[in-house]
Amino acid sequence: MIDDQATCKPKGEPKFAGNGAEFRRTPLLAILTMEAVGHTMLRTLFIIALTFVVTTRSSAQGTDANPIYVDQGMDWTAAARADFYSRDQGSRLIALSWMQALKQKNGQPFLADGLSRYGYLPNPANTANLPVGFHASGPQDFQVVGMTCSACHTRQIEVDGKVYRVDGGPGLVDFYALLGDLDKAVGDVIASDSSFAPFAAAVLRSTTPDAADVADLRRQVDGWYLRFHTLMVRALPKSGWGVGRLDAVGMIFNRISGLDIGPPPDFMIPENMKNADAPVRYPFLWNSPRQDKTQWPGFAKNGNDILGLARNVGEVLGVFATFEPKRQGAIINFLDNNSTNFDGLSELENLVKRIGPPKWPWKIDAALATRGKVIFERDSAEGGCSGCHGIEDGEQRVPFIKTWRTPVQNVGTDTREYDVLTWKAKTGVLKGAFIPFATAPLKENDEIFNILATSVIGSIAEHLLAGGAPSTNARVAAAPEPGSSDTPESLGLVRLPPTLQDLLTAFDTASTSEAIKTKRQGAERAFRSRLPPWGSYEARVLQGIWAAAPYLHNGSVPTLAELLKPSGQRLSQFSVGRKYDIENVGLAATQEPLSETLSLTDCSNINSGNSRCGHEYGTSLSDPEKRALLEYLKTL
Repeated sequence: MIDDQATCKPKGEPKFAGNGAEFRRTPLLAILTMEAVGHTMLRTLFIIALTFVVTTRSSAQGTDANPIYVDQGMDWTAAARADFYSRDQGSRLIALSWMQALKQKNGQPFLADGLSRYGYLPNPANTANLPVGFHASGPQDFQVVGMTCSACHTRQIEVDGKVYRVDGGPGLVDFYALLGDLDKAVGDVIASDSSFAPFAAAVLRSTTPDAADVADLRRQVDGWYLRFHTLMVRALPKSGWGVGRLDAVGMIFNRISGLDIGPPPDFMIPENMKNADAPVRYPFLWNSPRQDKTQWPGFAKNGNDILGLARNVGEVLGVFATFEPKRQGAIINFLDNNSTNFDGLSELENLVKRIGPPKWPWKIDAALATRGKVIFERDSAEGGCSGCHGIEDGEQRVPFIKTWRTPVQNVGTDTREYDVLTWKAKTGVLKGAFIPFATAPLKENDEIFNILATSVIGSIAEHLLAGGAPSTNARVAAAPEPGSSDTPESLGLVRLPPTLQDLLTAFDTASTSEAIKTKRQGAERAFRSRLPPWGSYEARVLQGIWAAAPYLHNGSVPTLAELLKPSGQRLSQFSVGRKYDIENVGLAATQEPLSETLSLTDCSNINSGNSRCGHEYGTSLSDPEKRALLEYLKTL
């Protein structure tokens, strides 16, 4: 009945000017790419996505570095938490020395508060003053800042002056503001020679840096900014996403089609970038590996390690991983310029499996909760929830892995995300690319969904089949020229072995090859018919739902009590922040200091991205029944 959300049923070695040191690229750690044209010239690859805010921030959030950690089971240890907070997944945002030299609007260092002004949580273990979910990787003299899962999936709440931490919970962070401010800070630095001088002195660690080093650094920063600023201008909507929200799919699509597959030297296709204006709430992570489907619209199969890796590779490509597929004759090489840390992603997935649902840390009225359990187990027509949010067996995954059923259905909620799923783009270097018996050749203009699927499946297959050897030993994708007589066999392409067959169902794409079409007993279908019914979203098991406010996929309802009201009676605006309401189970009415007011539309504008419409379940229960149901939901 509640949250997530549909109810169902029924080459070269370039010189980096940072410290006068050499930065050597490795195949999986390509961060800032430099082109030598006469003098050393930088082009920096920056990648973004997959992550989730409006813009009425107040002052810095004053987070507590020593919160009360809510009980999340015996498997979730302090060591596991520390690993989750800092494990590298391959994200490459910006050079650490650059970020340390940037300034806020008030003149203070950009990292002075550890990014707490955006809601990110302090991580005392990080010596660079980076918050939870941010890390620095690479050679000691050239570290690069990246993000990991916990940046967006760690919840902190405040009750009666006490601070509680919920690992794996939806983050209440202002990612939109971080991106915008980072863009502005770098733009201010390169505005003139006089503004660049103190930045260069800080990065080069010299009050009188060599002029050649300053010029080299300037080229590098200009190259980084060209790509980043282009993405920000074209992708960020004028109205922000809202604290705790992000148009994840839109940013992933923009990043992969707009920054990665164009021609050198900058590899951009700017016209592929579109306004990412379909914000959704960060999902909670506990139990996510057990779902048989994932992503809010439920378009990704899930439930075993291969499918989990496909989900996570798509995510990291959206949060700053370097990805630059190369054409080598008729072969597509996905890995040489791909920073995805496959081992790190596997470790993170194992960590997520250990995160248990958070246990309610306050008193429970046991008798009231018992009455609520009876209501929860009723049919949905009678105000019950278990028909869609109970634990039932889902699709079995190889090898013999049981999953939880994840129903996907339209229950009248906001539909904006489905507009994003239909985006098309120029395929650039990937034109004609296909993976034999997995995907059909990409057209010159194709659905970005298909570009993403080809990129993810190709990257994973190439990595796993290479077995640690050079990526050229595992040819998995080709893009022959029109009229070419090349075949998968003549090109030496590797077919996916049985152990990787689940990759074929990781994305339900329109570019499915004829062999797979036959296997699936379906002819080519229109895109909308391949997805669940338009406007459908997943309904998850509600364990730990108390810690996941605001509710519905777009975070448009502040509390569970509010969700039990008809759409027309729900709040048209509310404040988003960490203050928690124990009685109504969700966000408190008054928030401070990091907060924003989220304004919503009603059912007359269900495609706004901010509609509070839908999920009319439990609305006819009596007030005592609603109180009992809420008390039971606290126990899950």
